[in-house]
Amino acid sequence: MSLLFALLTLVALMLSALALVRSVDTSSLMLGNVGFKQDATAAADQATREVITWLSANKFNLNSNVPTKGYFASNQEFEDDGTTVKPPLDVTGRQLEGTADRQLIDWDGNNCQGVISGTYTGCTINPIAGTDVGGNKVSYVVLRLCSKAGDYTTDSTINCAKYFGAGSSTTQDHGDLNYTTRPELRAAASPYYRILVRVSGARNTTSFTETIVHF
Repeated sequence: MSLLFALLTLVALMLSALALVRSVDTSSLMLGNVGFKQDATAAADQATREVITWLSANKFNLNSNVPTKGYFASNQEFEDDGTTVKPPLDVTGRQLEGTADRQLIDWDGNNCQGVISGTYTGCTINPIAGTDVGGNKVSYVVLRLCSKAGDYTTDSTINCAKYFGAGSSTTQDHGDLNYTTRPELRAAASPYYRILVRVSGARNTTSFTETIVHF
């Protein structure tokens, strides 16, 4: 009887040890995933700084697309006439999943074949590869928040997201943007730029960041 109880106790201890090891492994895996995610997000920040530096150095020559820099002189949600609205832009491919009327960014250079499900009307926005950071693969797209390409200072048909500075009479003050709807586009002295960055890291980690800057 003593031997039987000893064996049962041993089995219980073994099962408890296995459960503890599995719990520790799961926690370590989760912590590792969080670490990779934070690393990818940090890499995206460095890529954003790289883009801002380029924009600042070329801010007077950004009236047309610059494919080699992944730059588009319009927000890509209007036709070339600057008035006809195009389908909304689904940055990650999953924000508007299930909606047929959407545009996608060709992040993987495969004509958006990597989209899990759903249909789309276009996949013509091509990002550019940035400087890889710590083994993380970086790519980005820059959109000028204007209705179409061209010189907004001389072409009155080009409307851009307007900068509301301090002392403005409007309720949208201090450069405020409303993210629940599309940016309001109107004549402006200087436009906003939307920087979209995707970082692919270890364990299939993917991080998307969006930054809006104004000069």
